[in-house]
Amino acid sequence: MVELSFIDSVIIIFFLLIVIVIGFAVSKTSSKNTSQYFLSGRTMPWWLLGISMVATTFSTDTPNLVTDIVRTNGVSGNWVWWVFLLTGLLTVFVYAKLWRRSEVSTDMEFYELRYSGKAGKFLRGFRSVYLGIIFNVLAMSGVTLAAIKIGAIMLDLSAIETIFYAGGVTLIFSAVGGFRGVVYTDFILFFTAMIGSIGAAIYIVNLPDVGGIDSIINNESINNKISLFPDLTNKETLWTLLIIPLAVQWWSSWYPGAEPGGGGYIAQRMLAAKNENHALGATLFFNIMHYALRPWPWIIVALASLVVFPDIESISQAFPNIETNKLGHDLAYPAMLTFLPPGLLGLVLASLVSAYMSTISTHLNWGSSYVVNDFYKQLINQKASEKELVKVGRFSVVILMIISSIIALSLTNAYQLFDIILMFGAGTGLIFILRWFWWRINAWSEIAAMICSGIISIALTNEKIFSLIFNEYGLPLDMKFPLIVFITTIIWLTVTFITPADDNETLVNFYKKTKPGGPGWNIIKKLDNIDNNQEKWIVPSGILCMILGCLMIYSALFSTGYFIYGLIFKAFVFLFCTIVFSILLYLNSKKLF
Repeated sequence: MVELSFIDSVIIIFFLLIVIVIGFAVSKTSSKNTSQYFLSGRTMPWWLLGISMVATTFSTDTPNLVTDIVRTNGVSGNWVWWVFLLTGLLTVFVYAKLWRRSEVSTDMEFYELRYSGKAGKFLRGFRSVYLGIIFNVLAMSGVTLAAIKIGAIMLDLSAIETIFYAGGVTLIFSAVGGFRGVVYTDFILFFTAMIGSIGAAIYIVNLPDVGGIDSIINNESINNKISLFPDLTNKETLWTLLIIPLAVQWWSSWYPGAEPGGGGYIAQRMLAAKNENHALGATLFFNIMHYALRPWPWIIVALASLVVFPDIESISQAFPNIETNKLGHDLAYPAMLTFLPPGLLGLVLASLVSAYMSTISTHLNWGSSYVVNDFYKQLINQKASEKELVKVGRFSVVILMIISSIIALSLTNAYQLFDIILMFGAGTGLIFILRWFWWRINAWSEIAAMICSGIISIALTNEKIFSLIFNEYGLPLDMKFPLIVFITTIIWLTVTFITPADDNETLVNFYKKTKPGGPGWNIIKKLDNIDNNQEKWIVPSGILCMILGCLMIYSALFSTGYFIYGLIFKAFVFLFCTIVFSILLYLNSKKLF
């Protein structure tokens, strides 16, 4: 436990008051109708939405997750989530415009726009519960688990106390302020979180016990963990950390904030943008910040923690009050923060509280939008007034918070939850990419993929089935994820062709509204004599921009890392690459604006 000074307490209380004041200040506007409560009237500029996306993913569990990955698999272990940049930039340059053109209130409303009949309606209701409640609650549980660990390490708070204090303030703010309150406070919370994480990294790496970045790099027990790429001679780590994520994971799996084809709270912000270009600009800004710059303060603290706390046992000895079921490598991040001096400690704690509130409030508002628009309004009371819908939204926020808090108490570490969500979404991602560009995909395709990936993931947790496949038949363990993807894909493709296609009227109306283009709609275009030159197909230009954008952001990521490591020549090489790819991206992206 650390002792908070007077200045630390003032900083934390100050930021909490700002959040609450903003929430109540915008409550009147947010309460007008569901469009205001969930999308802020679709008037948001790109820079504000982009900052909000970054702040939302700047969660309390993210530094803990990165620390767990670095301590377990080294810096190169982060490729398990760095590969989602491909998904993110595909959303930027292909799907952002399409989502904004759809003019739906939630990405669940998309289902009745794209699919016809009872299957489309069922899928909308089912997905609203599946994502808005089940997966959303799991994601919030991971964030709350991280808050519990931070509270236990730094303030000697019990799990219940952390949930009561941090969760209580967030719940009040989220229920009152709606989406507008979330986005406005995200702007403040983003800068607080960035300053706090960078300040903490600089101070911690220069602690006498750590000895600076050179000491970390030259430490024999750590220097095998600083590489940005997996060891090419180790086939197991190469497949697990780089080849499978790059070849399969990024396009095949659903994960909050990195959904193939866009979706979730990223889609919510695109739908709230002023126009298509603002939606594109917001998502591009988010991906640059999320992947190129933000990870490094957490990575540096994680590497420094290996000097002070080389294993879990050393963390346990330093913090004997931690419950056994909460011990893990992810505790090393808050453990290192206990060394911070007064003032900086308060700022970092405020930034962590900010990160928690930003992420939880987004998930609550996003999940509530599903419950209201796609479940309650569609299946319970279609004639509900706007005031009634807002009340239901606020009530669902409370329920979601309670459920996620209960689940958080049973979890052990952030990486555990990351794995669970990734496996359950395996094989569904390709549908989310193709459903915009291939008329034949229908509601049953998605239903089959969701059910199949879930059943297979659960089946592989059974020891007998797992042993049969990976021991008796000798399938390598790192093929577990591709196996789920392969089986799921075969099943949903089969279901697609044996079930009826959507009716022509729905498909024609969808095409006219979103104008996705491409050969996958040729049959539908002929039905209504749609001019092939009416809308240029954005996919070829979009994919080129995606590739250039990935090269630009990865170069920036590597350049930043090598500057921190003191490898100046490599840093300048990648900086030059960043500039070249930035220019090429700018020249080619003009076609999309």
